[in-house]
Amino acid sequence: MTQSRRMLVLRAVVEDYIRSQEPVGSTSLTKAHDLGVSSATIRNDMAALEDEGYLIQPHTSAGRVPTEKGYRYFVDRLATVVPLSEAQRRGINSFLSGSVSLKDALQRAARLLSEITGQVAVVASPSLAKATLRHVEMVPVAMNTLLAVVITDTGRVAQHGLAVGTMPAIEAINRLSSTVNEQCVGLSLAKAGEKVRAIAESAGFEEVRDVAQSLADAFGSMALDERANELYMSGASHLAHSSSLADLAPLFDALEEQVVLMKLMSNLSEESTASGVGVSIGSESHTPGLLHASVVSSGYGRNTRTEEGDADGSAASIDTNDNEPIAFVGSIGPTHMDYAATMAAVKAVARYLSAFISESGPEQ
Repeated sequence: MTQSRRMLVLRAVVEDYIRSQEPVGSTSLTKAHDLGVSSATIRNDMAALEDEGYLIQPHTSAGRVPTEKGYRYFVDRLATVVPLSEAQRRGINSFLSGSVSLKDALQRAARLLSEITGQVAVVASPSLAKATLRHVEMVPVAMNTLLAVVITDTGRVAQHGLAVGTMPAIEAINRLSSTVNEQCVGLSLAKAGEKVRAIAESAGFEEVRDVAQSLADAFGSMALDERANELYMSGASHLAHSSSLADLAPLFDALEEQVVLMKLMSNLSEESTASGVGVSIGSESHTPGLLHASVVSSGYGRNTRTEEGDADGSAASIDTNDNEPIAFVGSIGPTHMDYAATMAAVKAVARYLSAFISESGPEQ
């Protein structure tokens, strides 16, 4: 018995179980797959795979089902992410091309991914910590308060109140805004904060020194506040059709823990394999509510360059170090999800969001 044939049997079991969600027996494998050996030989292979922890045999059935270890082997050896269908590609194009803002695009992406996979879709807005400054405006809104409106390269618009002891003349405020926009565009919010502090101490800005210091503090605060990420979620109703009632309560609790979910999916997207997609199966997430679920995640970025056709998952990306993910898109479903299809859908939506950010983000 060869190891390679045994693993072909494992792959066949995983594929059949994903499709039927019924324990898989040697007889059905023999009929459905051309493995070149008898049913008895396959039965021996399945017994060996069970001994090795790749399969388990429910006590109520003669068939076997994959374990987490079995799914992990299967996922790690998905050599290519299959392209989406033409209809699905048109669907993504249609949904995202009609977006009127970044928020609208992210909401649409979550709804669409949920429809494609039949699972829970989660899309995070771009992180302010990884954004760069595109424009800032400061507008007096009260006797001692200015509103700073900060626009980033990813299309995020953040607002921050600036308290001042004495309101400077509007001309001085406008001059400060112009200087900040001239010197800080393209800088991260953290570096922009440092630059604004230097501007505050330079000659000619004495009247707005307090305003500049408050703006620098605001930039620093926004750069550190990962909670500013918003999560757009869709498809929770799909869970009722794919999970047992015993699994639902902890799973919904896990979905409510957005900080935990965000950290998990962000880490997955950054640790993704050559396929550009990260997968966590069951207990690998170290999250009790996701014990019977799998998470598929991919990062999207501002200037991701891809080969022609990659948006449908059919070609490899050509990322550079300058194009690290600024946010993620992912799908959550049962451990018996269709991994190949889910990975393709997640990757495709991530590619379209990258293109949207790159082409349209600054205008949002």
